Amino acid sequence: MNNNSLGTREQLRDPNYTPALSKAIPLGIQHVLAMFVSNVTPAIIVAGAAGFGFGSNSPDFPNMIYMIQMSMFLAGIATLLQTIGIGPVGARLPIVQGTSFAFIPIMIPAVAGAGVAGMAGLMTGIVIGGIFHFCLGFFIGRIRHALPPLVTGLIVLMIGLALVKVGIEYAAGGVPLKGKPEFGSLVNWSVALVVIVVTLLLKFFTKGMLSVAAVLVGLVAGYLYALVLGKVNFAPIASAAWFTAPQPFKFGWEINWAIIVGMCFMAVVSAVETVGDVSGITKGGAGREATDKEISGATFADGLGTAVAGLFGGLPNTSFSQNVGLISMTGVMSRHVVTLGAIFLIICGLIPKFGAVIASMPITVLGGGVIIMFGMVTAAGVSMLSDVNWNRRNMVIFAISLSLGLGLQLAPEALQHLPRMAQVLMTSGLLPAAAISIILNLVLPQELD
Repeated sequence: MNNNSLGTREQLRDPNYTPALSKAIPLGIQHVLAMFVSNVTPAIIVAGAAGFGFGSNSPDFPNMIYMIQMSMFLAGIATLLQTIGIGPVGARLPIVQGTSFAFIPIMIPAVAGAGVAGMAGLMTGIVIGGIFHFCLGFFIGRIRHALPPLVTGLIVLMIGLALVKVGIEYAAGGVPLKGKPEFGSLVNWSVALVVIVVTLLLKFFTKGMLSVAAVLVGLVAGYLYALVLGKVNFAPIASAAWFTAPQPFKFGWEINWAIIVGMCFMAVVSAVETVGDVSGITKGGAGREATDKEISGATFADGLGTAVAGLFGGLPNTSFSQNVGLISMTGVMSRHVVTLGAIFLIICGLIPKFGAVIASMPITVLGGGVIIMFGMVTAAGVSMLSDVNWNRRNMVIFAISLSLGLGLQLAPEALQHLPRMAQVLMTSGLLPAAAISIILNLVLPQELD
């Protein structure tokens, strides 16, 4: 799309400028397509871990469809909080909000095998964690120094390492098939490989919308291939309604301190990630540094969006980094473009048929997509670590944090004598690695002899 047809250079760098609707609507949908798969995937993973997801044959399966709906609906609401704002809430910048991968390593052990009953404690933790996240907006600038690239890069790396196993299991057929001859069959892997190959071809050999939505189109290709193989079940689509309203306290309310502590800790990480995204948007789109008001407003919106999500059965929301790159690519800084994309998400979230179509997708198809996405999360962590000065001090901090974090992730039975709360917090390895790296970075001298 030619930038000259969108507006002048000054207009394109202005967050309050609105291009003509004929151009603004496609640009807004492009933002949605860039984050769509990443936005709904956490709901599918959490439902699967709880035991009512793909292949579970659980009577509670419709709850996963509802969670997919809320992923879309609440991402739209959270995005409007950023682009339009309410008082001090919102950066009033083209920030796209969506369900965060960062919280998944905390959520999986928290709900593992608990079914729908386990969702009450999770949603309560999300609400309280969101309120804590909101409060970080008052002093976010003061804690940024505690999370340099060494710490943030390690945390993102650990998130990716905690998730890559999920992608492989999905591609092989999912947890319900484990121990059965079908698990890891060549047919299952062929479906995942179709997704991966199509995504790579589009990402590197096309431009514009096709390149931006490469993962989404790859999933569609895998879906069609699975359809030919007879692996698609259309029953959820036929039985789904055309409209449903969000339900407050859908899963109930239950205090689980392990989840609450985990959510509050990860809120700090998410807040710092949002600070980076806001800075990236203002630099890439407007050629300037983000203001304190924009940073605090974005953090307020992050927290409020997460708290509202928990109330209605959704998962934590945060800013989506891939959309930062999209703004740099298009050169369009208009927050109203993203507002149009948010409205599209809200409409999709109110129509259960959309959620049912996603739920009808075979888990092997999703496996191909998440292998790419979770690999990219890991790669992003490595990229952040490339900015670190690798002196002996930083190498020691990284070595100890990674060894303990990854070790606990690979051998969770080593924690069997700890209380249940400690097991939930430490099993993923993410929180121990993050806590150790933060503490060591603050207490160790800058130079080691």
